[in-house]
Amino acid sequence: MPVPFDSQKLYYRSPFGAVEQDTKIFLRILVPRRLKTQKAELCVKYDYDYNWVFTNFLWAGTFDDDTEIWECSFTPDRIGLYWYGFKLHTNEGIRYIVPSDPYNISTIEPSPGRSWQITCYKKGFTTPKWPVGGVMYQIFPDRFNFSGEEKSLKRTDFTRNEDWYALPKWEPDENGEITNSDFFMGDLKGITQKLDYLEELGVSCIYLNPIGEAYSNHRYDTGDYSHVDPILGTDEDFKELCREAKKRGIHIINDGVFSHTGSDSVYFNRSGRYGNGGAYRDKNSPYYSWYKFNEWPDNYNSWWGFYTLPEVIETSPEFNEYINGKDGIVRKYMRYGNSGWRLDVADELPDEFIENLRKSVKEENPEAFIVGEVWEDASNKESYGARRKFLLGEQLDSVMNYVFRNAILDFCKGQDARCTMSTIMSVIENYPRPVLRVLMNSLSTHDTERALTMIAGEPLNGRDRRWQAETHLSEEQREMGIKIYKVAAAMQYTLPGFPCVYYGDEAGMEGYRDPFNRCCYPWGWENKELIEWHKKLGNLRKSCSALWDGEFINVYAKERRLEYIRHDDHSAIFCTFNLYDRGVVIDPPPGYADAKPLFGSRLENGKLYVGPLSCEMLILEFN
Repeated sequence: MPVPFDSQKLYYRSPFGAVEQDTKIFLRILVPRRLKTQKAELCVKYDYDYNWVFTNFLWAGTFDDDTEIWECSFTPDRIGLYWYGFKLHTNEGIRYIVPSDPYNISTIEPSPGRSWQITCYKKGFTTPKWPVGGVMYQIFPDRFNFSGEEKSLKRTDFTRNEDWYALPKWEPDENGEITNSDFFMGDLKGITQKLDYLEELGVSCIYLNPIGEAYSNHRYDTGDYSHVDPILGTDEDFKELCREAKKRGIHIINDGVFSHTGSDSVYFNRSGRYGNGGAYRDKNSPYYSWYKFNEWPDNYNSWWGFYTLPEVIETSPEFNEYINGKDGIVRKYMRYGNSGWRLDVADELPDEFIENLRKSVKEENPEAFIVGEVWEDASNKESYGARRKFLLGEQLDSVMNYVFRNAILDFCKGQDARCTMSTIMSVIENYPRPVLRVLMNSLSTHDTERALTMIAGEPLNGRDRRWQAETHLSEEQREMGIKIYKVAAAMQYTLPGFPCVYYGDEAGMEGYRDPFNRCCYPWGWENKELIEWHKKLGNLRKSCSALWDGEFINVYAKERRLEYIRHDDHSAIFCTFNLYDRGVVIDPPPGYADAKPLFGSRLENGKLYVGPLSCEMLILEFN
């Protein structure tokens, strides 16, 4: 008996995935003849509407001796989410077709269950063209490269770590606080010095963690948005970085930290570093309206309860003008040469603020890129009691794709390939096509454990910082981890989206959580094998157009093996990933028997031999 409905197969639903406004969707269900169905209904509910709308299916013949075909169509006309399911009037009573976890297999049940999702996005929504086919590289500025240029600094309230290869300071100070005030002096000129290296990796975009003046090494406690932190250099150094990067076809995007500032800032000024002004010290301050004081000055809303990070009221007209105005911070750095913004904690920013930011960014440069930090499925994310509108065409171009990250790493750690593929397919089904092509696909970030540690290390399981500081991969763990990491990176580079390498992952860096995932790049101690692997993957993305915006076909997913095809009008690539500890022999899809294996596996007599803990790719080019 065929499944009643599968939203991911064109036979049942066309077109597949998220749709533009006013797109007609054709639906087909298969119903057992034994039910003697008199009527079949499509049940649709627009997000947050109370009422379901019912549309009758038409009987369309038989699939086989035991199965009937019913068909109908539906056209969503409002941007947002629609939920849909199927109701059958049968000789056995009312029945429902419902999706079953975890592999999207539908069944017929006597009661309604979960619904399927349709994402409907704004007509004409497009995303920037330049990220397509490229590679992003994330840099934590203090830890990537020190130019050797000493700065003339006024501040003395920090510690300089002279040993580039040492661990960041991780123990609390005498007051029991983690101040993040140790610096390795990485700077913007240091990044400029390494642009040739990044170009060799195939990098087309650098995402910089915050560079504005701040008093911690992570710089998420903004002290002054309006200029570069003196430890990193000057505004001119940033302009020079953008100019030199542009010569190599590399774009720069900045980290926008707009949900809070530092308490030690020109805007709040709790510690008095900036004289007598600031919202904490003066109710007449021009910045007073930015903050929510429950009882001035000491009782104020702060980010996750950290008193050093007072929250801003993003809908404050004064704050919005300062950030998004004609001469605001967003446009200032774009005029310096950047190509867009990554928005920190995007799910904590109001819709109104993100929409204002998008208007500002796109007016300055329609091809600028806006990517938001969202850890879950961003198409149906809820925060602050409302469904978010991130991907509907009026806010973000992309999000940090932690969903793919988790799927890839879980597969590497033993998860059944079917579950991994199900997660991948859910994103491809739910996200608008313009977003899919530029999804920011990371394996590690400054907020996660390093991918190599996740793959090969002992699980953290809540252990303390001392354990994290003292625990490293054994030689055996590292050797095994690098093999599996290469498979993970190959998936990262070939799935829909824009792969983002967290600095040093390509060199074999390891580390548990902050600050151990933020060590300095190991210049002179890199893992050459991994670097060459990333160069090869970068070249693959440049040369294979199927990876730019090609269709995705789920070919095979079971236990420790996963396969898919990407294709467009010019090329196709078959990707197979084997995480068994033994080699496998597979039958490539039709048409691939004469292709040359990219990574040197044996292909003969129509059989592809893929080694243990490895992957292979076969490429076809069309005339």
